Amino acid sequence: MTTATALDTHRAAVLAGLSRGWIETRQSFTETAKVIVEAFFSLIYIAVLLMLRRKTMPGTDFSLAATVLPGLLCMSIIFGGIVGPSVSITAEREDGTLLRAKATPNGMLGYLVGKIVMVALSTLLKFVVILVAGIMLVNDVIVDARACLLLTLIFVVGMVATVPIGVALGSVMKSSLQAGLVPLTCGLLVIASGLFFPITVLPTWLQSFVQAFPVYWVGLGARSAMLPAQMVAAEIGGSWRMVEMFAVLGVWAAIGLVLAPVLLRRMARRQSGSAVAEVRARIRSKGY
Repeated sequence: MTTATALDTHRAAVLAGLSRGWIETRQSFTETAKVIVEAFFSLIYIAVLLMLRRKTMPGTDFSLAATVLPGLLCMSIIFGGIVGPSVSITAEREDGTLLRAKATPNGMLGYLVGKIVMVALSTLLKFVVILVAGIMLVNDVIVDARACLLLTLIFVVGMVATVPIGVALGSVMKSSLQAGLVPLTCGLLVIASGLFFPITVLPTWLQSFVQAFPVYWVGLGARSAMLPAQMVAAEIGGSWRMVEMFAVLGVWAAIGLVLAPVLLRRMARRQSGSAVAEVRARIRSKGY
């Protein structure tokens, strides 16, 4: 195969992946169960803002809901970017979707592109719903050109930093049961990363630990975009640390973009009709 032919084949796979991602996104919102789940969590987030909108931070007149809103936006990025692809890839390996993708030329490339598009679009919709609801319900958040630009950058960089990691995790999980550990781990990191309280109240060793992960930095970026300048006093070092934020998220993006295609291809090579049949038989035997 010549270089030109190979490029044409890869380009066709990417275009097919883009189309696949858009189609899967539309189809996902015709599935009643998925729509109910997505709407449920969005309503929970909005209910939290409603409950906190008239409460203030102790010793100040600043709305407590305004400090919570950036954390909710961060959660939508983290859970959408990491949990979404890891769980769906594991499920699609078991139902034979990956096996069908593997059987087509550059099918895995198209599958990966489609997965990234679907996850990004689904997460964006949830992000926008929470943001619009927050702007309508919370008075103390900043919504100007700088905030909008920074939130856009945080969303894009957050997706690039998390989706490949989610794909990599989904590629190494051996079952849906193991994939269930991903949301649990993300939830623990969310609790420890200071999304809903000043991280400076935590032990120094725990502060250092959570700064190694993207959860803390996406949350910091959202707070820097939406909270007034005086709120920076509650942050580590009394600074928004924008350079460090983009640097750490860039490192995670690089790690994920290197690992995800390698692990996905390795997992696909192990897929076979007999392997899928074995998984289905095991699920039926357990009565699922």
